[in-house]
Amino acid sequence: MTLRRVAVAVLAAAALVGTTAACGGGSPSAGSKGTVNLSGQNFTEMQIMAQMYQQLLEHAGYTVDVKLVQTRDVYIRQLESGQVDVVPEYVGALADYLNTSENGASANPITAHGVSAAMSALKPLAGKIGVTMLQPAKATDQNAFAVTKKFAAAHGNLSTLSQLAALKMPIVLAAAPDCKGRPDCGGGLTKVYGLHITKILPLGYDSPQVKNSLQKGESQLGEVATTDGALTSEGLVALADDKGIQPAQNLVPAVNAKFLKAHPDIATVLNKLSSTLTTGDLAAMNTKVDVNRADPATVAKDYLTSKGLL
Repeated sequence: MTLRRVAVAVLAAAALVGTTAACGGGSPSAGSKGTVNLSGQNFTEMQIMAQMYQQLLEHAGYTVDVKLVQTRDVYIRQLESGQVDVVPEYVGALADYLNTSENGASANPITAHGVSAAMSALKPLAGKIGVTMLQPAKATDQNAFAVTKKFAAAHGNLSTLSQLAALKMPIVLAAAPDCKGRPDCGGGLTKVYGLHITKILPLGYDSPQVKNSLQKGESQLGEVATTDGALTSEGLVALADDKGIQPAQNLVPAVNAKFLKAHPDIATVLNKLSSTLTTGDLAAMNTKVDVNRADPATVAKDYLTSKGLL
């Protein structure tokens, strides 16, 4: 990982802590409707999503307080309790998380490749903890697993996870802290593909630390995102999920149900973004931040403005 890449990530994260992170998008009545507490995971794509949510809600008249964290279990508890009001989420990832939280780590996966089926599985689980799911976006971002280009070339030009598993070599995986046992992460890699994972380094999801670990040779496989536009320039290649362990991962707003009942207009505001945002849009914005060193707040504002949402 280059120092420049790390610096960009640090600056992007810093730009999103607290309401001072807002970049435009306000309206003459900004703040008049009260405060929205917004959270989510702290990586490039969520930094951009948080900025878009923040700017849209500020434009609608709310004050928005943004606090991004490292893992889902932190903000989900806060979303349930009402300490957090809104979170940008992924359909399949949240469904599996809530399923195992309620039914145990060995619970059978309930997610599907189709977004409609995945949402049908997710909504009842979210409802049980007092969370309402809004409209899922067309944009989807699935987990992916990358190796360095050098590693792939040294082992027969690897292009799929099955090819990696066929090597029958011990693998250190750099991934999010909640990867172990997850059917779309550690669990699927070991049970479906048969990978021999000896250790999981809890370095985050698609984070600079994950990529740095791969580049240093500390790990052989790293959890990244399919919409990460920086992989090629960083000497990494994502291996194809040829056995399909990844469920539908469409972006979707998750809102505390009590808060939404008191502020029903939030659904209209965020659903407009969901009806507009595509996977291509998301990938292009990620590339601007990760490769071109653009500020997430500026990228978000430019996109929202171009779509007539601000």
